Amino acid sequence: MDFLLGFIEEFLKIVLINGIVDNLGGLFDEVNNRVGVIASTVGTPPAAWQPGVFSLIRNISETVVLPIAGIIITFLATYELLNLIVDKNNLNDVDTWMFFKWVFKTFIAILILSNTFNIVMAVFDVAQSVINSAGGLIAGSTQVTVDILAEFEASLWERELGSLLGLWLHTIFIELTVRALSLVIFVIVYGRMVEIFLLTSLAPIPLATLSNREFGGMGQNYFKSLCAIALQGLLILVCVGIYAVLVQNIATSGNPITAIWTVVGHTILLAFTLFKTGSVAKSVLGC
Repeated sequence: MDFLLGFIEEFLKIVLINGIVDNLGGLFDEVNNRVGVIASTVGTPPAAWQPGVFSLIRNISETVVLPIAGIIITFLATYELLNLIVDKNNLNDVDTWMFFKWVFKTFIAILILSNTFNIVMAVFDVAQSVINSAGGLIAGSTQVTVDILAEFEASLWERELGSLLGLWLHTIFIELTVRALSLVIFVIVYGRMVEIFLLTSLAPIPLATLSNREFGGMGQNYFKSLCAIALQGLLILVCVGIYAVLVQNIATSGNPITAIWTVVGHTILLAFTLFKTGSVAKSVLGC
């Protein structure tokens, strides 16, 4: 009977230890994969991220939104011309130069509108150049090492069955937590790309007001928002870089469970700071 009980206990220990190691190995893989996705996604231009979606957005912008912007710019040009006439005492005090000024402003407004997509993409091209330069500084340093797992697995054989069962439940909770955080990070990073597409699709409307003194604030705020979301990519990469430095200092030292929970804590911190990058970028540019 003792032999049978010993065999069952040994079998359960093997099952639990393998389960614990698999859970922790999956945790490290999930963290590494998600951080890698952040770095690669942020460093990808909108046109290259999802070419099919980008083509759809461009078609919508040029065929649906651009005609509306054309009506707006026509209205604003007419409105500005009427104001010029009224301000000059109904043409009793006419300065010929004001008509040249009006024609020049209208020409610039039409030129901006006709090159809306090029202007928007130029903002992101500049941002991507900065992001790619920053990405080279942290590439290869974002992975959480798994050196502690071999030592940890050896120490598990010294534990009792009840302790192993509790530890197995412990690691399941940790793995679920990290997977939930991975989902949050996915939503933040991919949500930024969707926001870029949304801003891009409506670009002609605010840019049509850019040359007008009274309504130009709409275009200026839009351009600030565009620069802010481009700057957000750099801030996201900075967050990943900070995370990389933090995890490299704890992944291979100390109590294994403490180290693993510290990794989880840093992942929670990463998710929280990623949430804040959008508001920080907007506050910097005064959006």
